[in-house]
Amino acid sequence: MAKKFTEESTLGELLNEGVPFELLSKYGVPCVTCPMAQFELNNLKLKDIKNFYGIDIEGLLKEINKENSK
Repeated sequence: MAKKFTEESTLGELLNEGVPFELLSKYGVPCVTCPMAQFELNNLKLKDIKNFYGIDIEGLLKEINKENSK
């Protein structure tokens, strides 16, 4: 991983950068295993997932970006 993620980042970006499924699941991102989301990975922004599912976006971004800075 080499970039800073924001609410504007797409789920596809996170997956392409190697963010582990376990970390996304830890914060309740249901789209990782959703068959329909596979068609929208590059358009589905984290803020949209937050609005639809109420995930802890602040915690997720903090942890992802912390891991990314190592």
